[in-house]
Amino acid sequence: MAGRIDAGTPPRGTAGRPVAEAEAALVRHYRRLVRLAYLALPADRDRHSRVLAAHAAVQRALPSRWTLRDLLAEPVGPDEDPLYAALRQRVLRAALRPRPGERLLAPRVWGLRLFTPGGGEEDAALDRGLAGLDAPARAAFALVAVDGLTPPQAAAALRQAGSAEPDQAVERAERLRAGSEPGRPAFDPCAVRVQPTDLLRRRRAWGVSLGVVVLALTTTAAVLAGAGSGSGSDGGGAPAARPRSVPPAGTAPDPGRLVRTPADRWQHTARMDFSAWPARGDRRDDPALLGRALAAWAQPGPQTRAEPGTDAAPPQGAPHLLFAGTVDGAAVVVLYDGGRLARYTDGRGGGLDLARVDDAGVTTAAAVVLRRQGTSARYLLAPWIEAADLRRSDQPDAPAKPLERTDGVTAAAAAPATAASPGPLADCRGAAVLQLRSSPAIAEKHVFLLADLGGLVPAHLTYTPPPDRAQSAREPREAAGPDALQAWARGGCAVPDASPGVKQLSLWTFAVQQLPQNAGAASWVCLRADRWDGDGSAATAVLLPGARGPQRTGGGSGRACSRFEQDTVGWTWWRSPQGTEFLLAAGSRRVARIGVKGPDWTADRPAPDHTLAVERPTRAAVTVEAVLDGGTRIAPLH
Repeated sequence: MAGRIDAGTPPRGTAGRPVAEAEAALVRHYRRLVRLAYLALPADRDRHSRVLAAHAAVQRALPSRWTLRDLLAEPVGPDEDPLYAALRQRVLRAALRPRPGERLLAPRVWGLRLFTPGGGEEDAALDRGLAGLDAPARAAFALVAVDGLTPPQAAAALRQAGSAEPDQAVERAERLRAGSEPGRPAFDPCAVRVQPTDLLRRRRAWGVSLGVVVLALTTTAAVLAGAGSGSGSDGGGAPAARPRSVPPAGTAPDPGRLVRTPADRWQHTARMDFSAWPARGDRRDDPALLGRALAAWAQPGPQTRAEPGTDAAPPQGAPHLLFAGTVDGAAVVVLYDGGRLARYTDGRGGGLDLARVDDAGVTTAAAVVLRRQGTSARYLLAPWIEAADLRRSDQPDAPAKPLERTDGVTAAAAAPATAASPGPLADCRGAAVLQLRSSPAIAEKHVFLLADLGGLVPAHLTYTPPPDRAQSAREPREAAGPDALQAWARGGCAVPDASPGVKQLSLWTFAVQQLPQNAGAASWVCLRADRWDGDGSAATAVLLPGARGPQRTGGGSGRACSRFEQDTVGWTWWRSPQGTEFLLAAGSRRVARIGVKGPDWTADRPAPDHTLAVERPTRAAVTVEAVLDGGTRIAPLH
């Protein structure tokens, strides 16, 4: 049975053995020490090397018996474990004065790359801030953030570790620490993700290595044989040709290193993302074009455009080649490095467009914008797409029109003109959306919608129908059914975010309200936009009978109306056809009571159908609050 070990009590069998006790303390506090080392180490190296260096710094911190005796003699805080303080001091010294030779002793990982989970903009900003600090300031930041030391305690620990100006280092760290959250997984090197390195490159490297060995043996044998036969420059024979030297790697991007996925890979893998796309296009074997595309990514410049939340850094490892061909007279190359897409357009007016696509799936990795011209675009579709159609978001009853495609490239379709003008989806003019059907090898009768928002990857549309009292909470589903098409046609333009970088747009009908005076029914919806970088926003709206569009009732950033926050309430003023003013309010399925407070009146009633209508002579400023069935109080989005 697992139990908690008191930091002051050594494990059984270690009493009287200081080094064994230190080892037990290191194991007990290992994660804490590694996090401290990760934050204190230079932040300008890649995450794989930084993770390994942090683990190496902690594993080398175990002192010898004689060193431990000196460390334990140094003063520590009244509530601190002396063994932990001694280990921490050795970790700090390693971070403050890294020695190049120590990298040779770091843990080795072959065939895999380790990296902490990717974070959002806040994590990226903290990483950039750490990269701008010197070693003592990073160590001070780690002491305060990880160990919870006060600034004077952190300065004392730095002084013992050999820092020359510990107080100044703490001051610099305090300026960075304001508003940062280093406790996120992005800064925990014990919670790493693992992905393979370039398998094809490793296979080629083994082949090249074997060829070099064979060539060396053959050349040696020939030289020995020539020497043994006495042949020389005047022996009448031609001089032996020396093998050509291999140019050093990394001098220029090598198109030969690009990963090319087999055409049927998607039929044999459970990972349905861009890594399952084969290389397509009539110029996929054009080394000059591929070299220019790789060079543009390796050295980002003025013509590099990264969508919000996307890192513009060069790829780590060899990218996958998804497409290289001529599209409407321009050469286009699409690459994928495991977390980002890069679209290179050759020639004047071209450049490199980058978009984040980590954790993509069957729907979100189904299409890429190859080229825009005016108000049209051509798309490259995933190999598992069996049929493609185009439909209008504002015409739910009109049939979808087939969209022709050749080798995955579609005909030109109506689309936003530029990324700066996201198009008509968000301004109630109606938009053309892609209606795609997956192969039966993926899912039977799987039809879904994608909306082009002006970026590199269209957003996936989903729909959640209104609650049913006889059933549990409804799950989101594809927005391709009749009810979903009607809901998106009426309420889609209330989306809170329709800009490039949005991964998914969701519409949830959380309540249906029968209006007073037999005026019909109103639908209450919450629309959510989730971005590739993890950020999101939501907006509530009401769809009133006879209205031309949705009426926004609130909104904001956060995780409202997601699976992490499934309770919501909204309200609005409404004038009936007879001219009577009503305050309307509605909540999601767990709302049991709704209260409204005006300047000189209050209405607080049970809401068995999760709705409320209060007749008032005039409109006024009010406060609305809902009570859930468990007693929790929630407020509308603002």
